[in-house]
Amino acid sequence: MNQFQLTSPDIKEGHFMAKTFEFNGFGCDGPNKSPALSWAGAPADTKSFALTVFDPDAPTGSGFWHWLVVDIPATISDLAQGAGNGELPAGARALRNDYGLTDFGGACPPPGHGMHRYQFTVWALPSEGLGVPDDASAAVVGFMLNANAIGKATLTATYAR
Repeated sequence: MNQFQLTSPDIKEGHFMAKTFEFNGFGCDGPNKSPALSWAGAPADTKSFALTVFDPDAPTGSGFWHWLVVDIPATISDLAQGAGNGELPAGARALRNDYGLTDFGGACPPPGHGMHRYQFTVWALPSEGLGVPDDASAAVVGFMLNANAIGKATLTATYAR
């Protein structure tokens, strides 16, 4: 599993994200673009991927899900910048995030709340679909990913306002 890696030309591990990836709403006024992402080294028996973006530092008691994409075909190994705005590969499904949207929801921590971590995670799955309904909650998706993943790779960027 340690060969599985997630990289991006747009965000770097432990580094502050550009305003390009800030949400547009909830008091934020960024362009709300998803960063370009690519992955390599997935387990050989991977049949599909999922991608999540999670902020464990959100003042909710349960974190905040910014993006949930499941059923990404195993032949896909990257997403272009802005793919989170309705430009996903054929077969992939975006599920409702904590903003109530299926599109990517960028960073928007409360002003003065300090640095937040944004965990971009690609999950390798042993089946062609995760088997969750389109209206599954983010918590159910997270549970199913953790229960079924055969590998995962995370890239954590930061943001504050």
